[in-house]
Amino acid sequence: MKILNFINDNQQTLGIKTEKGIIDIEKALTIQPNENISSNIMDIIQGGEPVITELESYIEELPQDKYYMVAESDISFGPAVPSPNKIICVGLNYQKHADETGSPYPETPILFTKYNNTLTGHKQNIAVPKVTKKLDYEVELGIVIGKKTKDVEKEEALDHVFGYVIANDLSARDLQFVSSQWLLGKSCDDFTPIGPYLVTRNEVDNPNNLYLKTFVNGEERQNSNTSDMIFHCNEIISYISKYMTLTPGDVVLTGTPEGVVMGMPEDKQVYIQPGDEVTVEIEKLGRLTSQFIKDK
Repeated sequence: MKILNFINDNQQTLGIKTEKGIIDIEKALTIQPNENISSNIMDIIQGGEPVITELESYIEELPQDKYYMVAESDISFGPAVPSPNKIICVGLNYQKHADETGSPYPETPILFTKYNNTLTGHKQNIAVPKVTKKLDYEVELGIVIGKKTKDVEKEEALDHVFGYVIANDLSARDLQFVSSQWLLGKSCDDFTPIGPYLVTRNEVDNPNNLYLKTFVNGEERQNSNTSDMIFHCNEIISYISKYMTLTPGDVVLTGTPEGVVMGMPEDKQVYIQPGDEVTVEIEKLGRLTSQFIKDK
């Protein structure tokens, strides 16, 4: 199932992508009420598989009525996960990306955090901060946790996943390396567009065999596969859970492959500028586009 979060009358609400368009669940519930279903995407994540099963049955039984259908071209996307408790990121997690930056392969996952102020949705404008001249793109597979996860072994780790999202881990390189901590360069407003959909895990049989790409103004910049990860998705979840409890809705960004601006020869480095359009895509998950504008 492909779930999305969109803005309707200044409120975030739940949509379900179908072949015929987007089902506005809030409107559908006015036609066919169901006390077990919420129009809030975080409630769906919290409910896990039982709620997804209920939602699938509900959609199948909906009467044919265009009232609750919305064209995807007409909606304003919010972040696919609007209010995670934690956003945990993994740095230098692709072999070829480590190679292009001249970095040794890490012996354990390099973790850092981002915050909810960085979240935005598909096709939203992102202001290039005045404080950076080196804004870089990073296509990443995002894991959305579906159940309380503490000290889980890697063999069971993927059972704790609700679904997957596309993310662009935007990075201001000149701020990222001001100190040994990466936080400043990673946490400016709107630096984590995620979406357009939250795809439930049953639609992704192997998260470590997915093609992923980045395009800047239509030009391909990144083209790789999640199989190049140093630490695979199940290993990452297991590792994090040894140190902290993951909860439903937590987002784990798993790193980016080669092809970022920072990894290019200095004379060929062209960072994101106002007016640019960046699209990141991952097999089975769709395409996520951001337009960049001048900061006011």
